[in-house]
Amino acid sequence: MDSISDLTVFELVVREGNLTAAARELGVTTPSVSKRLKQIERRLGVRLLNRTTRRISLTTEGEVYLTNGSRLLAELHELEQMVSSSSVEPSGLLRVNASFGFGRAYVAPAISAFARRHRAMEFQLQLTDRPLSLQEHAYDVGVRFGDVPDARINARLLLKNKRLVCASPRYIEEHGLPRTPHDLAKHNCLVLRENESAYGTLHFTRGKNAETVKIHGQLSSNDGEIVLGWALDGQGVVVRSEWEIAPYLASGALVPLLTAWSLPNADIYAVYLERHQLSVRLRSFVDYLQADLPERVKRGHVAPWRANRA
Repeated sequence: MDSISDLTVFELVVREGNLTAAARELGVTTPSVSKRLKQIERRLGVRLLNRTTRRISLTTEGEVYLTNGSRLLAELHELEQMVSSSSVEPSGLLRVNASFGFGRAYVAPAISAFARRHRAMEFQLQLTDRPLSLQEHAYDVGVRFGDVPDARINARLLLKNKRLVCASPRYIEEHGLPRTPHDLAKHNCLVLRENESAYGTLHFTRGKNAETVKIHGQLSSNDGEIVLGWALDGQGVVVRSEWEIAPYLASGALVPLLTAWSLPNADIYAVYLERHQLSVRLRSFVDYLQADLPERVKRGHVAPWRANRA
């Protein structure tokens, strides 16, 4: 068997998490994938996977084979692009991970526009509520918010992104304006429960001054679009990213509050493993995102189900 082909099949099986999904991706039967794995293990003389009817897991040898094999496959793809004429035109598959809200509103349209320009490119976009490990899930690039603490990850800033406090004119008319961050404790705040250990805690700064406020309110959700929809309905004060609320601020559907104070930014980055930095398709796509997303956000996006409220 071709060792490179074996590595490709093995990586796909691990990424998909089961033989049936891998077989469907390869366009073959599940028994043929199972047979191929047995042949790989027989050739190497070790067991790579622990397999049951419900799940698969890596053995120690399997982890070594996957980690180093994935690196070799990536380097081979990069080498081929560097020495072939295709290096001028990006081609091949990119696997992208992004969050649900920003992914739907901006990453997916950007991928569509990029794919229209480069027909030799293929994309797999996976939207998740939390960032996934690039290495464990074999993603080429992730779109992330906030700081990137992992030194092994390369990060390219795509978009500066402020977090703003705002409310609808209806709410302000009924309940008045908060003058200081601590005034928020007296207001009905819409809480986004993204992180159960820290939800509802806001850290404000103004010059050398800092204030930490614990907010609460009648309504909370783990979905950002729902919380924003409640704010547009006049239900309370909300903290959202600038990329999401810019159209509503421009139309007057939302009013910015406490503008003299700042919250920590949630800047948007493209992150990728260091070994991928020479990939023509990856570099071309990240360059495109860096140029395209600020313009896309500036034009604004209003989800269809909320268009009438704006």
